[in-house]
Amino acid sequence: MLNNGVPGNGLLHGKTALIYGAGGSIGGAVARAFAAEGAFVYLAGRTESRLEKVARDIQESGGRAETAVVDALDEEQVDAFVDRVARKNKRIDISFNLISFGDIQQPLMDIDVNDFTQPITLATRTHFITTRAAATQMIKQRSGVVLMFGGSGPQTLPGLGGFKVALDAMEGLRRQWALELGKHGIRVVTMVSGGIVETIPWQTEGREEIIVEIAKAAHLNRTATLSDVGNVACFVASDKAGAITDATVNISAGAIVDY
Repeated sequence: MLNNGVPGNGLLHGKTALIYGAGGSIGGAVARAFAAEGAFVYLAGRTESRLEKVARDIQESGGRAETAVVDALDEEQVDAFVDRVARKNKRIDISFNLISFGDIQQPLMDIDVNDFTQPITLATRTHFITTRAAATQMIKQRSGVVLMFGGSGPQTLPGLGGFKVALDAMEGLRRQWALELGKHGIRVVTMVSGGIVETIPWQTEGREEIIVEIAKAAHLNRTATLSDVGNVACFVASDKAGAITDATVNISAGAIVDY
């Protein structure tokens, strides 16, 4: 049921939201949260079966969702997807890109140059393509929200390869988009989590040690959850957060120090 069974009363009631990477754990959590708050969510990704599962969950809960197989690195596919949604719904209110970066994490002295640059190129390319496509529609309506996920910070860890550099590059891209789109009433915001334990595959080598490190870095007696991501994303995307742009919303429980 929408918003605890109160149709039309959700934070995102009447909003049209695009979610790239919606078949993943984080993308799916955000999609379910958006739909529960009244948004019509369009789930984009490369694996149809995963998208359909999320869509079924949303629809069975009384929400509205449609799926589309889209490669978020392909400019033509993204533009066509956004155009289709805009023609059907007359507007695009939210665009959230949650695709993975394909990073290979190794010490810089050991990593191949192509493996190092891959996440940097992928992250900046996909966020440029999806943001520009959404902005083309949002400029016409003089409003909209673009969300990014990952964020950055002054600290790093050894052995991350190009992953942290990709996050830093996304911060720069967010600042540029926020500056250029702000005059059109479009907000651009990054969410940073410091790590979501639920997203670490069970078969990951050293999983328990990773979990311990994530928890150790947090200032609270907990770490961020998928539910936290969905809840905060709903608020940031809503009109109640209308003054927030060109900013990082930190849900890391203190693990990431703002600067």
